[in-house]
Amino acid sequence: MSISSSLERNPDLDSWLQIHKDGTLTLFTGKVEIGQGIKTALALIAAEELDVAFERITVKTADTALGLNEIFTAGSGSMEESGSAIRQVTAEIRELLLQMAAKRLNLPVERLSVTDGLIGAAETNSTITYWELFGGQKFNRKFNGEAKPKKADQYQQIGRPVSLIGIESLVGGTADYIQDMKFPDLAYGRIIRPPQYHAELSRVDTAEVSALPGVLKIVQDGRFLAVIAEREEQAIRAASALKESAEWNFVKELDCTDISELLVQNKRTSLLVVNGIPIDDPIPTIAIPSAAVRTSTASYQRPYQMHGSIGPSTALALFSEAENNPVVLTVWTHSQGVFPLRVSLAHALDMNPEQIRVVHKQGAGCYGHNGADDVALDAALLARAIPGRPVLLTWMREDEHCWEPYGPAMLIKLQASVDAQGQILSWNHDVFSDSHIRRPRPVEGHSGLLASWHRATPLPPPEKKPNRAPHGGIHRNSDPLYKFPQKRIVKHLVEDLPLRTSALRTLGAFANIFAIESFMDELAAEAEIDALEFRIRHLEDKRAIAVLEAAAEKAGWGTPLKIEGMGRGIAFSQYKNLKCYAAVVMTVAVDEYGNIQLKHAVIAADAGQIVDADGLINQLEGGLIQAASWTLKEEVRYQAEGILSQDWESYPILTFEEVPEIETVLINRPDEPYLGSGEATSGPTAAAISNAVFNAIGVRLRRLPFTMEEVQKTVSEL
Repeated sequence: MSISSSLERNPDLDSWLQIHKDGTLTLFTGKVEIGQGIKTALALIAAEELDVAFERITVKTADTALGLNEIFTAGSGSMEESGSAIRQVTAEIRELLLQMAAKRLNLPVERLSVTDGLIGAAETNSTITYWELFGGQKFNRKFNGEAKPKKADQYQQIGRPVSLIGIESLVGGTADYIQDMKFPDLAYGRIIRPPQYHAELSRVDTAEVSALPGVLKIVQDGRFLAVIAEREEQAIRAASALKESAEWNFVKELDCTDISELLVQNKRTSLLVVNGIPIDDPIPTIAIPSAAVRTSTASYQRPYQMHGSIGPSTALALFSEAENNPVVLTVWTHSQGVFPLRVSLAHALDMNPEQIRVVHKQGAGCYGHNGADDVALDAALLARAIPGRPVLLTWMREDEHCWEPYGPAMLIKLQASVDAQGQILSWNHDVFSDSHIRRPRPVEGHSGLLASWHRATPLPPPEKKPNRAPHGGIHRNSDPLYKFPQKRIVKHLVEDLPLRTSALRTLGAFANIFAIESFMDELAAEAEIDALEFRIRHLEDKRAIAVLEAAAEKAGWGTPLKIEGMGRGIAFSQYKNLKCYAAVVMTVAVDEYGNIQLKHAVIAADAGQIVDADGLINQLEGGLIQAASWTLKEEVRYQAEGILSQDWESYPILTFEEVPEIETVLINRPDEPYLGSGEATSGPTAAAISNAVFNAIGVRLRRLPFTMEEVQKTVSEL
């Protein structure tokens, strides 16, 4: 069994687990809880390997003071990284404790067993608990890999239902989020942003606002403008007054040329992608095989889309005035990477990273790089202005919608040639996009944090460079899992595009899978072959075939829908070609006006060994719902003067009543490694909806989102 990358970076056993004298255990992870249920899954893994009750375990998430650096919670990697590490660590700790107990009880290790932390042998009355044996102590040793974790047939807890950690507070409405944090002498901040990216502050009247009730300080540094007040409503009122008094000079307008044109016209860096990895080999010209009887082309578009966090980005910061305190700045944040954020904050503030502590506190889930990191620097700048007082800073809805890094617009051009039997001979995939990976990182003279760009002495964003990681950024899932004799895949990183972008759930995979799986349907229809059969003909991966067949069987694939305007579509992928397999079958109804209603969805998924079935289902279904919202509704709209999508009316998302009935089938592989699942259903959902619409009304939708207007426009062009 290979060692988890997280464990290689953090080999000290004490950094992962503490046993307390009161019979409880604290499990540590460098990952963060953002609604995906990772705390529950990790606690269940530890409980299983240690043979203790799940309820005994408390999970503490990312905090730089704990030293457990697992970098980012991203890319559906938490179970593979933290989950595997905890499985290996707790197996080794159990073996160590058994060895200690054997000496205390004067019994061979082989005769000992553990029941909820109680160690003993069946033929004796001699017992000792973990907490009696080791409560409050330190292991003071590193992981050596000598102990073997349990096999699946030995499990007593994994596979059984458990309550999601924190579910009582979520259901009862008492959950404590970062926005709810309270400190003695807490002050409140608000930011006044420029009207758009390229606006410079020419004048602002601070004197009158400074005299408003409760105002403690106005902070101005270049075009970074903020207010601190005793109460939150006072900060909001003062920020509104400052905004009214501010005058701005528009240095440059946003380019409002159709984004699909900019993506192919602008300067770009192009790289050939082979087996999911960009390489520097020459990009071959597109060649049509001699045996081809038909060559088809199609283009698919995704607009800019936002994270749309229901709760706006928030951070709490405190600059300490205490002498000889090694930690000068403490920041509480819902960032998905507290260690990278600490380094980026230190760089932006000209501090030593060791002077900064960054603590994760759960906020509204976003699954990607939203404003959580930016607001942390905002709060730090305000806290530095009033040392000794904590400052809670929350973005307003307009700030969140207009200033978060968006998911990039994308254009995918596909071409395929097939033979007389309908078999694909060649496949060509060109994907055009902006960068998907712009999380903060310190680069000399640059910063990835928003406020750094607005200060009097700015640190501009780092230069964009093509991501060359396997299935990273733009090219994620651009390489189909299907087996084609000839494949040509090219990624194009396009420059000088109008809006700020970074990581949004799945990165490039959402649009790439949407395009691939929609095109596969088109090719199947042209060949007059059933869409499921067509996919299976081009697959060798048995696990991929299994999820397709499971979803099709559950959905009643092949049985006709007898209601006019209803259709059924299928799509599948393996996220990054190495994580969870997922197939989606969607049933839709399309009315005479072009409105699409989602009626029923089936998911079939293979995420390797299942630890927490309910948590896995939540992840898969949550991904489907978010992707359905992207597919039907979401698009960031803008004009030369700035962003138009400033609220939920101008940026609508899927409502509760629009969510379809969802059925989920899980394929458990108990002898296989954990496979990340959080992003597995996103791409297949968009394609399944598109394919279902074609099945319903004979119209191919290739530009997201599928609004009523888009459907009508596509029909009119037939």
